[in-house]
Amino acid sequence: MTTKPPSPTDRSSENETFSICLAEILGVNVGDVPASSTNIGLDGIGYWLATQNLALIPVREPAEFQWAGWWIARFSDGDGYVVMAGTPSDVAWVPRGVACGSQEIVEGWVVAAPALSLPSRDARRGIVEAIYRFAESGAPGEALQMAHLMAGVGIEGDRYALGKGHFSEEGRWGQALTLIEAESIEMLASEHGIEMPTVDARRNIVTRNIDLNALLGKRFRIGGLLCQGSRLAEPCAWLQKTTPPGTLRGLVHRGGLRADILEDGSVKRGDPVVPED
Repeated sequence: MTTKPPSPTDRSSENETFSICLAEILGVNVGDVPASSTNIGLDGIGYWLATQNLALIPVREPAEFQWAGWWIARFSDGDGYVVMAGTPSDVAWVPRGVACGSQEIVEGWVVAAPALSLPSRDARRGIVEAIYRFAESGAPGEALQMAHLMAGVGIEGDRYALGKGHFSEEGRWGQALTLIEAESIEMLASEHGIEMPTVDARRNIVTRNIDLNALLGKRFRIGGLLCQGSRLAEPCAWLQKTTPPGTLRGLVHRGGLRADILEDGSVKRGDPVVPED
């Protein structure tokens, strides 16, 4: 399999059947699954799954693919998506009114969890230990006592608020704010021998005594500011290039949280970080 998705196509009605198949696999109401009008792997569906520690993985050779669990496919002569299963695989479920087709499978997707077991701690109320902003990708971090946050945008003056981040993408979920636990940085030193200043993690907010993984898909407050935990801030090749060798491995599933900012406001060092009831 590969993480490179198929090119976007104009198949809005077919993509609607993709949402229906996904709802069937996950056992949720189809109304809870975002609609998809262009590229399935990178639009609202993909980000919605990320809030639940799930991901869409495109199949490289769908005509030959076998999978004991559920997966979603589209046939060359079909008019929508269907649910597949088995080794060898066959059609297991077809949305009402869909002609699934009987020829070659031309597209396939697996729903899987990037982290089978997320590290967790019994820490439900934390504080802001440090605040950083980075004027642009690669620029040194600036430590702040207080920062102004703009809903749907980010920290005023930060690279992602300015659209200059390495992964900036207009309208993308979870790019407005990043957080990491101070305990994760300390774990790098104690378990992996990597001494690293917190600013080098390239996250906006460093917290203490709050389990950020537990905030995935949930709302929480930093001081009085309402935020939404959108997806894990897993370490990446870009971070590995700017930090000591072994950092990527040491921060897998401990890289923090990407969040959306739901209202304008300010945060300062020492502010509480708590889940929203």
